[in-house]
Amino acid sequence: MAGPVRQPIDLPALEKYIDQHVPEIKTPLDLKQFGFGQSNPTYQVTAANGNRYVMRKKPPGKILSSTAHRVDREYRIIHALEHTPVPVPKTYHLCLDAKVVGTEWYVMEFINGRFITDPDIPNVSPEDRTEMWHDAVRTLAKFHNVNYNDVGLRDYGKHFGFYDRQIKTFGTLSRAQAAAVDVDTKEPVGDLPHFQEFCDFFSDKSKQPKDRSTLIHGDFKIDNVVFHPTLPKVVAILDWEMSTIGHPLSDFVNLVGPYTWSMGEAKLQGGTGTTRARPEFEPGATPGLPRLEQLVEWYKEETGYDLAQDLTWGSAFSGFRGAIIMQGIAARYAQRQASSSKAMEYGSQMRPYAIWAWSCVESIKNSTSKSKL
Repeated sequence: MAGPVRQPIDLPALEKYIDQHVPEIKTPLDLKQFGFGQSNPTYQVTAANGNRYVMRKKPPGKILSSTAHRVDREYRIIHALEHTPVPVPKTYHLCLDAKVVGTEWYVMEFINGRFITDPDIPNVSPEDRTEMWHDAVRTLAKFHNVNYNDVGLRDYGKHFGFYDRQIKTFGTLSRAQAAAVDVDTKEPVGDLPHFQEFCDFFSDKSKQPKDRSTLIHGDFKIDNVVFHPTLPKVVAILDWEMSTIGHPLSDFVNLVGPYTWSMGEAKLQGGTGTTRARPEFEPGATPGLPRLEQLVEWYKEETGYDLAQDLTWGSAFSGFRGAIIMQGIAARYAQRQASSSKAMEYGSQMRPYAIWAWSCVESIKNSTSKSKL
């Protein structure tokens, strides 16, 4: 998965710093850059003795939001979870001195395993596919069951009012991203469809799920976990940049996004083509792929939270949030700050995500109207 370095690093400066502060990592170093990691550039570091590590750093240039690209927060939560049942890489060092390589960065363990980008988990037996999804849900539940007070993360975020804060934060972020201008075309990224209507709907307290408070990952999904090389077991959770204290529903709906896409309206409203619906997630389409109801039940068994009644609202908000994340990738691409080789492709999904999410909102509104008749 690692290839040529797209965003160069001052290797001699890095090696000098490593020699002084992390002597267990032996220099000279060889660097490659991973193709994944939309937000923070991610590198494979191979030491002189052949041991491999992973380095994550802030992207270069002006940062659109003070809350984005917080590699120090990533490091903190991974380090805090090292001695819990939650599978995370071992952390080695956090460097807050931007003068070393241009931005803040940290180094962690390289986890040998399977990095699976397709959530239907192809090329495995039906039995393994079932168990891999089961263990993904089980792993998320283990994480949500961690008491943030016990691991020194009481101040990692506000304990309640998560969705209210999300609406405010993502609304502000989206407005900034919409104003980002492409360096070549001079065209702004632009607003999401129905942006203000989204904000109004999700701010309605009568529609929101009951408030809850756990540690949350912020982007928990199949391609952000590492599976054992041969066993149907999660051995690490990656990409902690958006982690905080919040509502556990948000992580679950992010994980089951492929299911809700396949069950949502496949056609774009007011346009042509289709959303990124996943026909392989239709019931019975993929041998061994558990039904959404089974995932909900597995999560309930581990945590006691029956989130079935909150799924539709949570899925709609997840689509809105996903659209803003895609808009952020589009904004970084416009300013040529994007770290992924597929940034332009991902950024183009901002409008389809928003249109699909709005179809979910309309379905909730229609359901509410009918229930009042």
